[in-house]
Parts: sequence; C-alpha cells; structure tokens
Amino acid sequence: MTEFSIANRRYGYLHERKWPSEAIDMHHVMVRKSNGKGFFVFFSALIVLANASYLFLAKNKSISALLWSFFFSAFLVKLMFWKRVMKESVMVMPTFGVQLETHYLSGRIVRRFVPIGKILKPVLLECVSPITCYWSLSLLLRGEAELMLVFKELQPPVKMLIPIWKALCDASGIKEGSDTLEDVS
Repeated sequence: MTEFSIANRRYGYLHERKWPSEAIDMHHVMVRKSNGKGFFVFFSALIVLANASYLFLAKNKSISALLWSFFFSAFLVKLMFWKRVMKESVMVMPTFGVQLETHYLSGRIVRRFVPIGKILKPVLLECVSPITCYWSLSLLLRGEAELMLVFKELQPPVKMLIPIWKALCDASGIKEGSDTLEDVS
C-alpha cells in the first residue's frame, strides 16, 4: 500500500508498506527522467558522425576519420547510459535488518543487506564541499570503522531523507532525538 510520495525537479520519493502485517517498510528514491541530457548526447554523436561522413565522402579523406568518429560516438553514448541509476531503495524489516538496493538503467541491481543487530544508529549528515552542499544518510555499524552510506549514487534532498531516517530509527529501537550512544546499549 502506497502511503505518500514527494517529488522535486531531480528526484521522486515513494513510501510504501508491503504484506498484510505491513511489517516491511519500503522507501524508493527515483531519478526523474530528463530528456535534455540524452538528447544532447545523441545530437552530439550525430554531429560527429555527420562531420566524419562529410570528410570521408566529399573531401576524400581517409576512412580512419570515419572509424574514429564511430568509436567516439559509441563512447559518448556508453558514457551517458552505462552507470546511470534509475532508483535506490531502502527496505526496512524490523526483525531482520535493512536491505539497500541500487537499480541501474542497464538492468543491473546491486543489493546490500545489513542485519538489524549490527546497526548502532542511523545518522543524517550535511556534506559541505567548496562547490556544493548536500545531505546524506549513513548507518553507524557495530565493528566497522567507517559509516555505510544508504544512498551510494544519489543525493536526495533532506525532505526525502527524513522519513527514511525515522523508519531506520524505529526499526533499530533508537529514539529519534538521541545524540549519544548510551541509548543503543
């Protein structure tokens, strides 16, 4: 059953609960389609191919220019669509753990599972660099030296991260406002 959704210019968020007991809490952050980027790549590849064909046919240049333009056009298209992410999902199962999924445009799906007993605390972090500022959701794990990012590829806005953070806090038995690790043990 879908409970609610949020959308902005780049991302869409969908929250749903599965199964009759509604024990599985699913959160999906999807990339909204933008036709401008794909159109630009295909248009660029078409221009490169047209220029190379003109040089080969009209100016009697070597066939190597035509072959290089084919390789360059294929490289542009592959660069655009090879590792493109369609959506990232967080499946919260309070008794078992958290499953993180990344769905790529190529059809590949990468899944990671974190047992609920290994989660110390879900953490919302503000990441600041000289160029940009964004929020990320991470998991502080027992026995690990580094934080585990929930969204490895996408950078959704904080209004989409807060419901996921609250669901992770509820599943791991941590009070939302707690800042110390005393509540964990």
